[in-house]
Amino acid sequence: MGQKIHPTGYRVGIIEPWASRWHGNKHDFARLLYQDKLIRDHVIKEYGSAGIPRIEIERTSDAVNVIIYTARPGVLVGRKGVRIDQLKSDLQGVAGTTVHLTIHEIKRPELSAGLVAEGIAEQLKRRMAFRRAVKKAVQSTMQAGALGVKVMINGRLGGAEMARQLQEREGRVPLSTLQANVEYGTALARTGYGVIGVKVWIYKGDIERGEKVNYRVTSAAGGRYDRGGGPGGDRGPRRGGSRRGGGRGRGGSRGGGGGRGPSAPQGSITEGGA
Repeated sequence: MGQKIHPTGYRVGIIEPWASRWHGNKHDFARLLYQDKLIRDHVIKEYGSAGIPRIEIERTSDAVNVIIYTARPGVLVGRKGVRIDQLKSDLQGVAGTTVHLTIHEIKRPELSAGLVAEGIAEQLKRRMAFRRAVKKAVQSTMQAGALGVKVMINGRLGGAEMARQLQEREGRVPLSTLQANVEYGTALARTGYGVIGVKVWIYKGDIERGEKVNYRVTSAAGGRYDRGGGPGGDRGPRRGGSRRGGGRGRGGSRGGGGGRGPSAPQGSITEGGA
């Protein structure tokens, strides 16, 4: 009762695909597994500023394909592709064979648990108020289209003498439901008064039975919901009148609409669609 389990490992093979896809016999398995760890550690250490929450590795008999998901591909590629060529040569030295690189851009970093956790950790390093940093992250994640989010931080919050825990939650996060697509990410904020741990759970909806999460499709799904619809709520225009229906427009009279041209008919939306 009450024992915790890693949400990703809990769902591997059911809705979560393997991050390393290759086959090795019992003599090569340990060496190849350790090689995967070295590849991931090198990419995160040298190019962590590019916002990399996921690295997938595929192997054939004569090559290694490294698939990198990044929120800032320009930082990873560099000017005229200089950094990506350097990364390729470094990984070939680690793997000892030919390495192919594939880069996928994450269009919505607000829906990536690892990137949200890193963003909170960076704000804590810059001595931002921890409650404000957590609430801001939760709000932006929900506005991006998540069905639920939970954030937990632990450590010497605000430089207090005793370590404590803060948890913020919005929506629902069904951790026990195997079909629920719950993404989990962690980060460390190494501050001057100690290390603060950050954990983030993001619930994106349920996956059909027999299907698995396709990270290439979800990372390429770009753009926020339009103003005027979606999970962010129906936000009508404020210019030209308040939501109460009779506010003072810019340059207009008290009872009228906006000061720019004729007022719009009552009940219509001039921005973000009807």
